[in-house]
Amino acid sequence: MDLDLTGSRVIVTAGANGIGRAIVEAFLAEGATVATCDIDPAGLDTLPASVMRQQVDVADADALRAFVGAAIDHLGGLDCLVNNAGIAGPTAPVEDVGLDQWNATLAICLTSQFVTTGAAIGALRHSANPSIVNLSSVAGRLGFRLRTPYAAAKWGVIGLTKSLALELGGDGIRVNAILPGLVAGDRQRRVMEARAQSRGMTLAEVETEAFSHTAIRDYVTPQQIADQILFLASPRGRTISGQAVSVCGGTERLG
Repeated sequence: MDLDLTGSRVIVTAGANGIGRAIVEAFLAEGATVATCDIDPAGLDTLPASVMRQQVDVADADALRAFVGAAIDHLGGLDCLVNNAGIAGPTAPVEDVGLDQWNATLAICLTSQFVTTGAAIGALRHSANPSIVNLSSVAGRLGFRLRTPYAAAKWGVIGLTKSLALELGGDGIRVNAILPGLVAGDRQRRVMEARAQSRGMTLAEVETEAFSHTAIRDYVTPQQIADQILFLASPRGRTISGQAVSVCGGTERLG
């Protein structure tokens, strides 16, 4: 299927590894030009030479705004902003979560999306096919014990997404959120290991329990998430906005 994304100008946050890298590579394969930032310089160095890249801690609002501005200048405009950056946050009972951990999780998972959006709106208004895709999580529609900062941030992403869709619809800018479930990769394994340790279980037991609450008992792949984002960013998705799209195998419960 030709998604008509050739020449599209795209910014992806946290694009050096995992889901973010899959998104970057998927856009490149469709003929888009891409700029990305990440906190991992080694990962950035392995991206294709055509990708504009910059080391940025997305919790640093000033540095993040500067990156978005530089990326728009480099790309010559902007058609799609993908807010992918996020961290797992602590796995602990709420009374054991420090305020610094809470603030860090919200800063990276939620506030960074507010910052990049504000910096990108002016350029998106000049696009013929403008869109924003925010990465939330299935934890953004379900409760998640021992993961309160993460779940709160991801619920916040849904509120941000729906509000922006209403606010920016008059400019033709569509805004949607993707809610991944259990995603294959090192990050998900670390989350599972932390949950196993906190609950006195083995990793295999935690995985079995997690998949018992899904209709399709398998991990989601980063490529499947990237494919959904490409569709939403393409002209074929031009009337889809304000949606929280789950890519989670039919997950009905977490933790």
